[in-house]
Amino acid sequence: MSKSASLITGLGRNANLGFIAVTIAAYISAISSLSYQSRVFSPLWLIALVAASILYLVIGTIGYSFVKRKSSLWLSILYLAIQISLAVSILYLSRAFLIWLILLPLAAQSVALLPARGVLIVCALLLATLVVPTAVMSGWRPAVVVGLIYSAAIIFVVVFTYIAVSERKGRAEVERLASELAEANGKLREYAAQVEELATAKERNRLAREIHDSLGHYLTVINVQIEAARAVMDSDRARSLACLGKAQSLTQEGLTEVRRSVAALHALPTENRPLAEALAGLAEECRASGIAIDLTISGAPRQIGPQAELTLYRAAQEGLTNMRKHAQAKRATIALDYSADDLVRVVIEDDGVGANDANSGFGLLGVRERAQILGGAVRTTTSRGQGFKLEVELPA
Repeated sequence: MSKSASLITGLGRNANLGFIAVTIAAYISAISSLSYQSRVFSPLWLIALVAASILYLVIGTIGYSFVKRKSSLWLSILYLAIQISLAVSILYLSRAFLIWLILLPLAAQSVALLPARGVLIVCALLLATLVVPTAVMSGWRPAVVVGLIYSAAIIFVVVFTYIAVSERKGRAEVERLASELAEANGKLREYAAQVEELATAKERNRLAREIHDSLGHYLTVINVQIEAARAVMDSDRARSLACLGKAQSLTQEGLTEVRRSVAALHALPTENRPLAEALAGLAEECRASGIAIDLTISGAPRQIGPQAELTLYRAAQEGLTNMRKHAQAKRATIALDYSADDLVRVVIEDDGVGANDANSGFGLLGVRERAQILGGAVRTTTSRGQGFKLEVELPA
């Protein structure tokens, strides 16, 4: 059941109880007052009075609940017109003053059925049913007294009903808002779970990129050093041992890097040292593998944020790793460009054999994902026999 339906049901139930209670009290008071009078009713008169009273009570309960559910203005007007007519008939047939109490529930019901202007009209009609007959039979002075007494009673009933209706509507509104809040909290928990899943997936991808970039880089360099050692093992034992020692050193560094990556990547290659220095370390590794490489820095170095520095470092690392794996290059360059006010650029270029597809490989995909997260761009230029150029540009 909806909140509005519950409100209507609650109001209808309480209104029926109030209507029955006030009406029965009016009947009892009227009967008590008649018992002290010598008035005699004919059987037909008495039957009409009882029938009108029962009809008034039935329509005032069952009929009111039906009209309230329908929420029709014209049906409400018809209901009140019938009830006012029955009440006037009961007043005329009983000729007991205290029977006027049966009119008060109609004032309360009009509050629930009609707009404010309609309530005023109904209250005026109810007041007229007492004041006009009193003025005709007893004069205007008694009519004024009756009008004042009955006006006070009507005002009290109407104000009290307005307060009760407002309180119930307010309670229903609070319940509705609480329900909506609970629903919103449920959706928020669902969204939080989705965000957590997305964050987990994002972190998993980042971890995969870190392991690929760091471990792949070290394994490539180690492989180059071992190949160099094997090539000169018979002719130059000292150089062979030096290459093996370098490979062992790189193995230890690679293990350390992997441990750091798995441990939530707290230690980053660009942490505690400038980006230019980290790139110089990559260039030195290339020279150790027999590739001539130059590092150039344009513009004044500046702080660009740890994630941007890491992205540029991983891009250079991936470019140099691919070069050692596939390019068969003899020379390469790393260019770090701070000359633009809002951009920082890293360019890795070699004179190797080039490639037909410049966008294949998980490593380059990771570079692009890193750059896109920071709003940057990645460009590659290559062709067979013309070398390979990787350019990464980040806003900074």
